[in-house]
Amino acid sequence: MTGDDVPAVMELERALFPEDAWSENMLREELGAQGRSYVVAETGDALVGYAGLRSVPPEGDVQTMAVARPVWGRGVGRALLAELLDRADRNGVTHMFLEVRDDNPRAQDLYARFGFRQIGVRRGYYKGADAIVMRRVATAGPESGESEERA
Repeated sequence: MTGDDVPAVMELERALFPEDAWSENMLREELGAQGRSYVVAETGDALVGYAGLRSVPPEGDVQTMAVARPVWGRGVGRALLAELLDRADRNGVTHMFLEVRDDNPRAQDLYARFGFRQIGVRRGYYKGADAIVMRRVATAGPESGESEERA
């Protein structure tokens, strides 16, 4: 994600999260912050998704993630999350955290498929919803050198 992507990201942010949308200033500050990495997904000329990572090894957080409704179910969210996890792994992050709305089962399912497990709840974190706090712990595999989730 670059500064040029911000207007399209903000349009999608406001459409998907009208009550909890980040401000443009907040997003621009995040883009310049140390330990942050933001990516976008595009189809043709259209921005259809974005995601952000905060890395402070050995921990990291999925800061935000959104996919445009017309492309839900087409693998955009999977691709964005896979990219964040790959970046986190390259940065030495082994413990990834995130918050997800308790009324968003699609996102909860995606995160669970990537090995995230619920570890807590933040009551009233979002306007009109609680946040489910999830964590994914990865360690080096015994022979392959690849990451695997630990239950």
